[in-house]
Amino acid sequence: MTTIQTGAETRRSPRLTDGVDQDLRHLVPEGICRTFRVMPYASVNGTVLVAAADADDAITTQVVAERIDRPVQLVRHTVNEIVAAIDAVYPPQETEVETPDARRARMQMAQMLTRSGLITDDQLQRAMLEYSRTGDPLGDILVSHEAITEDVLVAALSEMYQMQRVGLAGFTPDFEVARRLPERLAHSFQAVPVAATDDLVLLAVARPLGAEQAAEVEEALGSPFRQLLANRIELDQLIQRIHARHYAEVSTRLLLETRPEESAHIVISGGQKAALVTTAIVIVMGAVIWPLQTAIGVVAACSLLYLVVSFYKFRLTMRALGTHLETDVTDEEIAAIDERHLPMYTILVPLYREAAIVPRLVRDINALDYPRTRLDVKLLCEEDDEETVQRIRDLQLPPHFHLVVVPDSQPKTKPKACNYGLQLATGDFCVIFDAEDRPDPDQLKKAVIAFTRVPNNVVCVQAKLNHFNQDQNMLTAWFANEYSMHFELVLPAMGAAESPIPLGGTSNHFLTAKLRELGAWDPFNVTEDADLGIRLHREGYRTAMIDSTTLEEANSQVPNWIRQRSRWNKGYIQTWLVHMRNPFSLLSQTGLKGFLSFNLTMGSAFVLLLNPIFWALTTLYVFTQAGFIEQLFPGIIFYAASALLFVGNFVFVYLNVAGSLHRGEFGLTRTALLSPLYWGLMSWAAWKGFIQLFTNPFYWEKTEHGLDEGHG
Repeated sequence: MTTIQTGAETRRSPRLTDGVDQDLRHLVPEGICRTFRVMPYASVNGTVLVAAADADDAITTQVVAERIDRPVQLVRHTVNEIVAAIDAVYPPQETEVETPDARRARMQMAQMLTRSGLITDDQLQRAMLEYSRTGDPLGDILVSHEAITEDVLVAALSEMYQMQRVGLAGFTPDFEVARRLPERLAHSFQAVPVAATDDLVLLAVARPLGAEQAAEVEEALGSPFRQLLANRIELDQLIQRIHARHYAEVSTRLLLETRPEESAHIVISGGQKAALVTTAIVIVMGAVIWPLQTAIGVVAACSLLYLVVSFYKFRLTMRALGTHLETDVTDEEIAAIDERHLPMYTILVPLYREAAIVPRLVRDINALDYPRTRLDVKLLCEEDDEETVQRIRDLQLPPHFHLVVVPDSQPKTKPKACNYGLQLATGDFCVIFDAEDRPDPDQLKKAVIAFTRVPNNVVCVQAKLNHFNQDQNMLTAWFANEYSMHFELVLPAMGAAESPIPLGGTSNHFLTAKLRELGAWDPFNVTEDADLGIRLHREGYRTAMIDSTTLEEANSQVPNWIRQRSRWNKGYIQTWLVHMRNPFSLLSQTGLKGFLSFNLTMGSAFVLLLNPIFWALTTLYVFTQAGFIEQLFPGIIFYAASALLFVGNFVFVYLNVAGSLHRGEFGLTRTALLSPLYWGLMSWAAWKGFIQLFTNPFYWEKTEHGLDEGHG
């Protein structure tokens, strides 16, 4: 026993050097132990004794007390004693233990900011706690939570490292000088040459370069240089301005130049035109020579397409019902994540004329359960959308939000904007979220864990989508039923069968390096997500579903809904035309099962085109008893078509009911019974998209968001 003094109190207590009580070894997480220099080591009369380097520090006292559900007594010990005890309980790994120099720099930063009154003790405590979990720089943590501005941090770093600062707001670069450092290094090191003499380059940097980085930069510049600290936001904008032409060229032409056969820049290939013309000639000749038989043959072929597509979706649904085909991640697994090992995560958010929704978007991104210092959020705006660009600038967002202005050029599509942002991405993983999306807070962590579970050939995990305003009106309820069926049943079944999955337009998480390898998105395809899902499958990669949901805004107005759905159908037909340019190549890459799955999935777009024709024939026959219609359906074709009328509508209603029931949305099932009316709207949109495929194939129908701010 020894006498230890803590504050004004003196008591007899066990020695820390005698060892740590086995029951207390992991009472406080390692990160907190190392950050605050504390270690619980004994219990006396129900009070936990905690060794502390600074037993009188109020922040340390509060942090420890909040994590131990028993009375606590801080006992002063030397730093060496505490570190030895921590190392005994948590064997140190060289890459994860803070070096003495790094600790001194962190403490200097904390003291500088608190003594000057720039942050409060409460802000410092929260930042220190996050540091204990992530090990990220304290200053970056404070900036990400808006406790201080980036300018304040740059001033503090300038004082600590005795480096001169440079302001880049409004700076007009000499492009010849600025481009002396290759884009790859400028982007990777966040560094830009801002001035040069014959024997020295002045280099603006976000953070002091390490020795290896400095050597690489000097070799690239061919000259000695001096570093100047700069605001990260201003530096990021400067790099974009300098290399905008390069980014625009790559975002538009990369896939076209590297994989021209997979690009939708040509709507119909020469071979497809020849095939279509030949088919049309055969049908016309048949109609002239054998008019009735030709018409019967066409009706039979269309009826068969109806039947096969309906049966395929029904089969997928039956496989998924009562099973759990997604990659599941438990709450306990998420809680057990060591945040020091979490990768940088890029979030791409395409925006166009959505200034009003930006504050809500920022709120929802910041609500994600992921360290903000590990987020790389790209807000992708078009150059002519001045209102949204200015709104983002006015918000003065912290540096984990990056305003990316895409130069105004054709095609002006979401995939081109995403390609542009992908070149600036720093994350090992990346995901697309739309402006109105509300992902589950733990979705990024679930995706990270899922990638450790799935086979090595899985390069994308798709979260499920649904709607937060499903009860707004009948249209939103139908939309929610459709999404429940598609994401709860059809896609999980396709993933489990390793069939080509047409990705959703949002919440698809990628390995960034593999996405770049694939050529990213096709800027000419207006349903780029579905196309990318097929392309990655053809390259031997796979997609897995995860049990996490992103809530979107369902279009509540018919014109807005028609614009969105017509674009989807146009893109589905684009995708089918692209991948069927060489059917034998597709068959060899996907196998027979994948080939059939792709055609039946894309075939739903063609079924929607056929609907109005068959409905018109049926209606005309009911009211006129026209003989020529009866002649189109002789014998077995009549009975097959009649059965199909019943089966097709039954399957469509059943799928929508099954999807909402599987998700537990029991209130939506009654609206699913009226799904045939929704099917009519889908056919209307399909015809609009089909016509537009030939009149304006690359036009991106704009969908308005934020129309339901009073809901959800």
